Amino acid sequence: MRGLILAAPASGAGKTTLTLALLRLLSRQGLTVRGAKSGPDYIDPRFHEAACGAPCPNLDAWAMTPERLRSLAAGDGLLIIEGAMGLFDGAPPDGRGAVADLARHLALPVVLVVDAGRMAGSIAPLVAGFAGFDPNVRVAGVMLNNVGSDRHEAMLRRALAPLGLPVLAALRRNPALAQPSRHLGLVQAIERPDLDHFLDTAADALAMTLDRETLRALAAPLPEAKAAPRLTPPAQVIAVAQDRAFGFAYPHMLADWRAAGAEMRPFSPLADDPVPEADFVFLPGGYPELHAGQIAANTTFMQSLRNAAQTTDIYGECGGYMVLGEGLTGADGTRHVMAGLLPLETSFATRQLHLGYRHLEAQRGPFPGTWAAHEFHYATTLRADGPPLFAATDAEGTALPPMGLHLGRVSGSFAHLIDRA
Repeated sequence: MRGLILAAPASGAGKTTLTLALLRLLSRQGLTVRGAKSGPDYIDPRFHEAACGAPCPNLDAWAMTPERLRSLAAGDGLLIIEGAMGLFDGAPPDGRGAVADLARHLALPVVLVVDAGRMAGSIAPLVAGFAGFDPNVRVAGVMLNNVGSDRHEAMLRRALAPLGLPVLAALRRNPALAQPSRHLGLVQAIERPDLDHFLDTAADALAMTLDRETLRALAAPLPEAKAAPRLTPPAQVIAVAQDRAFGFAYPHMLADWRAAGAEMRPFSPLADDPVPEADFVFLPGGYPELHAGQIAANTTFMQSLRNAAQTTDIYGECGGYMVLGEGLTGADGTRHVMAGLLPLETSFATRQLHLGYRHLEAQRGPFPGTWAAHEFHYATTLRADGPPLFAATDAEGTALPPMGLHLGRVSGSFAHLIDRA
């Protein structure tokens, strides 16, 4: 059990493309390989799973304890962790939760992915700065992205040679490796009929330049893992919405619930499935705003959700929270009638980014106690009446307005719960 981390100086360097290419290539060559994603990301992990066929956990150094991180990282074969943002970009005030923080917790080496498309000799001071910035974060190698030609590659390698860091790959500039995106990240893996072709194309491109043996030699042993405390399920039979509109549920949370004996009953609101008989209904986040008209028109789902609210606890996170409200206005200004179970109106007609880690303390509802959570959405709240669900502070401890709503057996908020605080 060994691992390494792919990080970068900044977002947009090509970490995801190189991680997916590496996972697909190594798995195609018969190596047992797994992916993981640093931080609160629901989209990239599903690409990792498609690339190598192994479950991909989130490893969040801000929200998770070291025991949780080590437990989730444990497993067979080689673990390739994809970083988020820049290597040292974390939550204020001290950068907690950065990829560098994760590297320290797991004592794993970092491979720096650099978009070299518009540089030559300047790559050396850039890499040297990152490699020497923190003695507790070991930058062990470099992967180059967007290399223009053989001559360009030779210039980059010559500039890096005095640093003594191996160049593990020099991926050529290739329009075929561009990936479609939307406001919260890449278009979801489930929405990509061409995904296998893309993954194979990326793997083929990487195969032409990857120094596989040096990469494997750089990987370090994973730290000894001890069982982390499990998250208690809110009920023993849980209905979970799962489709293109409701795909943002953390695997570690669902796994903890299953391990505690809870039975999970998936259903698809987009397919107009009725809510299964259960003790608890969970509507995760996702992209309901892209399917609001269809969701509003799916009367079997909507009526069964309203019926379930009479006898069953229902909880919605982010996108699921909006569906529990009275109305959701799309980016085009069209208002769609939602379930009407919470006195909530939301809109994408005027978008406003809400982003950051949150400390939450439950005032009521199905998830008592204190939580580490994350908020990331563009929806604007037009109206939210009723008892709030959580008291909230940001990562620096600054008090925020209360989050979420609770009415009868129904509750929800824009925050994604990650782990016990």
